Amino acid sequence: MSEALESRRRPWLALVPITAFLLIAALFYRGLSGNPSEIPSALIDKSVPRFELPAVEGLGSPGFTSNDLATGGITLVNVWGSWCVPCRSEHPLLVELAKRPDIRVFGINYKDEPENARRFLGSLGNPFAAVGADRTGRVAIDWGVYGVPEKFIVDGAGVIRLKWIGELTADAIRSTIAPKIAELGRPQVRRDAGS
Repeated sequence: MSEALESRRRPWLALVPITAFLLIAALFYRGLSGNPSEIPSALIDKSVPRFELPAVEGLGSPGFTSNDLATGGITLVNVWGSWCVPCRSEHPLLVELAKRPDIRVFGINYKDEPENARRFLGSLGNPFAAVGADRTGRVAIDWGVYGVPEKFIVDGAGVIRLKWIGELTADAIRSTIAPKIAELGRPQVRRDAGS
């Protein structure tokens, strides 16, 4: 009888597991429902990692190196793979971006077979001024890539200025990508110490 009396005195103990579950579920929901493109990157405002990527075999586009990103022009670097469904969906937007005179579009072909990459670009169009083959994924890791597709805007000095995680959308271009390109393309006003 004392056990029955004891369990009636502590009905709140039954709520502990339910409360713990709800708290954990809320944390997971918050983490999963946020905008993945807003995950912070330690590389923003830092020089691109040093790398050298060979061309995708048989594609006809050159590979590129970190030095190629510090030649004075603004570059959008897209990390993609032929096996990536969102890469296929966003590709027409990259083709349109590549037509802009104020930006170059380079590609890092991530953990892909050359023939698959050639087939992908052959059927959808090749927006890339250069495409480097990252067969092992090592360069993407150095860039802090979580998964494909991911995009980086690199200024003319080879400094990463923006990272976009996930599929590119027309709204993202309008609200984030195009304004960053415009900002980087404006001449910087130099102020002398005496003025």
